[in-house]
Amino acid sequence: MCEILGLTLSHPHEVNSILSDFYTHSDKHPDGWGLSVFTDDYSNMEKESLPAYRSRYLRERLREPISSKTTLAHIRLATIGTIERRNCHPFEGRDADGRQWTLIHNGTIFDFPKLLKYSGVQRGSTDSERILLYMLDELNRERMSFSEPLSAEARFDVLDRIVYEMSEGNKLNFILYDGELMYVHTNAENSLYFRLLEDGVLICTRPLKEGDWDAFPFTQLVAFRNGHCVSHGTNHGHIYHENEEALKQLYLTYSEL
Repeated sequence: MCEILGLTLSHPHEVNSILSDFYTHSDKHPDGWGLSVFTDDYSNMEKESLPAYRSRYLRERLREPISSKTTLAHIRLATIGTIERRNCHPFEGRDADGRQWTLIHNGTIFDFPKLLKYSGVQRGSTDSERILLYMLDELNRERMSFSEPLSAEARFDVLDRIVYEMSEGNKLNFILYDGELMYVHTNAENSLYFRLLEDGVLICTRPLKEGDWDAFPFTQLVAFRNGHCVSHGTNHGHIYHENEEALKQLYLTYSEL
């Protein structure tokens, strides 16, 4: 599986030490790395299908100060999808109103037929990219009922419904950012942790070196704005348990495509 990191703050801060610590985990997640850095004025996404510890570009990047209010980072251990840049996270897309959405995912979708139609239109071959495409379609479908862009509350409700449905039987650990809210979900125990900071929260698959970490609340969608928790979704109770046989069957299915 992969590892994900999300950082949401009330004000921009330098994030180099946090990212450097996170990317040391890439020895066990060698199939690519990604980084999205956001401030109030811009967003920037970078990724490569190299192990982070071998990336000369990333090494040079982290030597320069990176100041950010919101940060997403990912290191990949491929399950579905070949090892190439187009299958590396984060994934980006825009909704009908031009709002940019950015997703990082750690998990596997074993059974959710509504994603199948995106196999022919996605750029890569991961289930993670299909998740984002499906979310955007559902958000756009909801948008058709309104005369103006969806509010933060309406966007959260759409995603809460998606999570409730998609999480059953699937491992759905993700962090999603829409330029205003950071949405976080896990339904696998001991697979996502958080650390409270002075002006925000840091979320990571495995605790980093510094600070006190707690298990992230699971089986419900949680949203943050500028470092503060603002919404809790439905507690769906769909706990994911590792299933080696299901994983083997999934690999066989995709190897024949």
